[in-house]
Amino acid sequence: MESAIPAHLAGPRTLPARMRGGWTPPYPSYVARMQPRIRQVVMAYFGLQPRGEPPAAALADLAAAFAAADGPGHHEVATDGADVVAIAYWDDPARYDRWATAHREPWLGAGDGCGRWAEVLRVGVHEHETLFSSLGRPEGVAALAAGMSGEVAEHGYWGGMRDRIPLSATDPLEPAGSPVVERDADRVRIRPHGGICLIRSGQDWTEPVLRAGMDFLATEGRRIGCYANRYLTVVRDGGPVERTFGMSWWRSLADLERWAESHPTHVAIFGAAMRYLSTLGPSARLRLYHEVSVVAEGDAVFEYVGCRPGTGLLGALPG
Repeated sequence: MESAIPAHLAGPRTLPARMRGGWTPPYPSYVARMQPRIRQVVMAYFGLQPRGEPPAAALADLAAAFAAADGPGHHEVATDGADVVAIAYWDDPARYDRWATAHREPWLGAGDGCGRWAEVLRVGVHEHETLFSSLGRPEGVAALAAGMSGEVAEHGYWGGMRDRIPLSATDPLEPAGSPVVERDADRVRIRPHGGICLIRSGQDWTEPVLRAGMDFLATEGRRIGCYANRYLTVVRDGGPVERTFGMSWWRSLADLERWAESHPTHVAIFGAAMRYLSTLGPSARLRLYHEVSVVAEGDAVFEYVGCRPGTGLLGALPG
């Protein structure tokens, strides 16, 4: 059994772990292992908000930009039925900066009548964690990893998510500072407070309790610290496939933990998944994964151009 935290990121712990001594997980899980040279990654979500059918030219322009010099090491496309979202990952922030200088603004400010948005974060590998219920197909940022771990110990209990973030050994990961909101006609730029938390959680699963949890966060999540939630279906070759993921922004990791540990909508999701995985073990065909990032102040920027009210962080933060 391995630790979820790689040796080069491990250090003395000054805050208590949530995992109790002698803990044995009820089923196997794994984490992505980035090369030690990688210190920070960029995760960029680019959204297209069409008034009708998504314009093929806008999607083609973004695909061409991703294929250009300094493009992402991995990208994919998904939809929530209203917005089309392209998610891109870089393991070298300098490469992203060069790419963004050439391509980000031309795409974001195209002025073709579609709402467009970009939610971009830089996250240190010590501020981030992943978890997979099985080996095989990498998802999200794990597509940039050198490989996967063996079975890890820090999962299957409340608090495992925090324990897998290396920085949590010495930092409570609390919110810090205040958001900054800038408005210019139909363009809004938001620089959130430090400690804002992003989770992307995916599955090959259509369990009704999952949909109920995603709907709750989208419609009522703000009162429990969830700024925004999207429930997305992966798109391949122009059409949806049976792979979904939730993507949500939280005021803090602690707010996400409280929902996960105690709210009926997530307790139902967790219970259904645990019963399935604990019963079938390695033979389970259900694939679950997630990635969680806690972003330092100044390392995230959100920009919305001509978007509907309530898109992303619009309306969730004052300004």
